[in-house]
Amino acid sequence: MWHVRLLRTPEDRFDDLPDFDFPARYADVDHPLHGIIRIGYVEVGPPDGPTVLLLHGEPSWSFLYRKMLPVLAEAGLRAVAPDLVGFGRSDKPTDVADHTYARHVEWMRAFAFDVLDLRDVVLVGQDWGGLIGLRLVAENLDRFAGVVAANTGLPTGDAGMPPQWWAFHDAVRKAPVLDIARFVQSGCKRTLSEAERAAYDAPFPNETYKAGPRALPTLVPTRPDDPASEANRTAWRTLSASSLPFLCAFSDGDPITEAAGPLLRRVMPGAAGREHPTIAGAGHFLQEDAGEELAGVVVEFVRGLGRGA
Repeated sequence: MWHVRLLRTPEDRFDDLPDFDFPARYADVDHPLHGIIRIGYVEVGPPDGPTVLLLHGEPSWSFLYRKMLPVLAEAGLRAVAPDLVGFGRSDKPTDVADHTYARHVEWMRAFAFDVLDLRDVVLVGQDWGGLIGLRLVAENLDRFAGVVAANTGLPTGDAGMPPQWWAFHDAVRKAPVLDIARFVQSGCKRTLSEAERAAYDAPFPNETYKAGPRALPTLVPTRPDDPASEANRTAWRTLSASSLPFLCAFSDGDPITEAAGPLLRRVMPGAAGREHPTIAGAGHFLQEDAGEELAGVVVEFVRGLGRGA
């Protein structure tokens, strides 16, 4: 049996994180091929409240949601923010080849449904959190109550990627040392503090821990015959035939994903007739630039579903 080789970030790397004193939680995901992988997550709010699943992207971790978590909890929502495998407090496969799009979908599926048994979930997905999350929704429709898509999409490789994305892709590929905090900063309008930059670097003591951040840009489907293209086309077909409530909350300052917002609003039946907010003055990482505002949008959306938050 073949198992993924894993690294685990020492706990003391996560001491004294700014505004992120939520207790660390862990879930073991067991896969017959990959073995047991530990996924780190944080959770706030009443356990019986409407559930919101917050999925981050590249190269961040659940720390990205620190401004939103208190707002969601205060509104009576149960907010669950896991770290993708290879990121945050989650275990880190050491080989770039250990990361595939399908595996990331499966790891998050097992976490959310096999371990936590989440139901009636509202997905909040940004960046890769949407690439993974929208697949999760399409493949587990009965588990979801709605979707908030924020600066994300579901590429199939049938349309080109913007030049800004290719610049990021190439920068990650060529960098001998991957400066995680610098990449996060480049996607924000506001200036991160030194403590915040250190928090984004915290999961990665050295380069051997960074296979996840190195891998994800290479896993975005950029050609029609990409290994993930057909599964993503299937997901589009499923989602475009579903009336699942769908909200787009994109920022006005993200050239990488700006084309995806109008496409999602047009194609998703559950997006019709909704007021889709544009988050002004925010970059790619709108959770950093306007986290409280985005959290307010999520609360309003969940309340509109009649889920009693």
